[in-house]
Amino acid sequence: MFKRITFSIFCFVLAIQSFAQDAQTVPNVYFTERIDAQALVDVFEALGISAHGNVAVKISTGEAGGNNYLHPELIGDLVHHVNGTIVECNTAYGGSRSTTARHRQVIEQHGFNEIATVDIMDEEDTIHIPVSDKSYLQYNVVGSHLRNYQFMVNLAHFKGHQMGGFGGVLKNQSIGVASRAGKCYIHSAGQSFTNPWGNSDQDSFLESMAAAAQSVAEYFGEGNIVYINVMNNLSVDCDCSSSPAEPQMADVGILASTDPVALDKACLDLVFNHESVAGDNAQPLINRINSMHGTHIVDYGEQIGLGSTAYNLIDIDDPTGVDDVKAQSAQRYNVFTLDGVKVLSNAKSLDSLSSGTYIVNGKKTTIR
Repeated sequence: MFKRITFSIFCFVLAIQSFAQDAQTVPNVYFTERIDAQALVDVFEALGISAHGNVAVKISTGEAGGNNYLHPELIGDLVHHVNGTIVECNTAYGGSRSTTARHRQVIEQHGFNEIATVDIMDEEDTIHIPVSDKSYLQYNVVGSHLRNYQFMVNLAHFKGHQMGGFGGVLKNQSIGVASRAGKCYIHSAGQSFTNPWGNSDQDSFLESMAAAAQSVAEYFGEGNIVYINVMNNLSVDCDCSSSPAEPQMADVGILASTDPVALDKACLDLVFNHESVAGDNAQPLINRINSMHGTHIVDYGEQIGLGSTAYNLIDIDDPTGVDDVKAQSAQRYNVFTLDGVKVLSNAKSLDSLSSGTYIVNGKKTTIR
């Protein structure tokens, strides 16, 4: 059964910002509670977009010693389905993936070579790609091999993060695609190419990540990137930690969209509105996200035009089936009155609503 979802007042306030969005422009976010190799293929297929050209599958290969990263047996079928190359970049901190030689040892240890070719995109050189939002960054510094690909599957492990509050597709497309110098440039909000710790203003770091993610989206162009978040192993710590904290929140599922802001926002809503019980506690992850003002990245991403914080949440495990995933009966609705009172949570229909104006999945909607 699809997990129960409610929008808190926190999410309601953010949703108010999306009033002006027309219903036709609100992106779909597809969800499956299943977390297995076939589910990854199914949720990709639900997007209705065919991978083409040379396909990059951007993942995190995970720090040596950690075990929460997306494992080869989970992602292998999707990588083969899109005929993809796994891509990564070296890290800016002094861990086990800070040099190409050491990074390749971790890739081998974690078994990624067994399912696909793995390309470390900054192994040889870097390139600069344009940035539209120049509040902090004048360009984005990425691995030179990025230019070898025409399509990207941004496949992220959604979890907490020690510096960003959480990591999802926005982080995977910004810090994850940047070279070592580029990572420092983003972390320092444009102040340094060598020091990733040289910025004390958290929001400028988050805004720099959003700008960098947007630059990669614009580099590939519309229709050439899809976004997938796997919500398992929900530690408060990132896969860049060699000894992450044990997850206290139970696995949720897999979500996918063509809009990275909508996707990360949907995952945040699932965390913030999770009904915790013994052995399944979302509060530590919520505390980590709040401590780093992590939700700011989706708000700023919407502000600069990267995506939408309003979305249609669609359950692909609905009885209508994957082939009919866009059918009205597969839609799920979270509904509030204009003064913030919740009236429907994860509903399959709006038929019970009286005539009036409501906030439906983050957008102002009139029911007649």
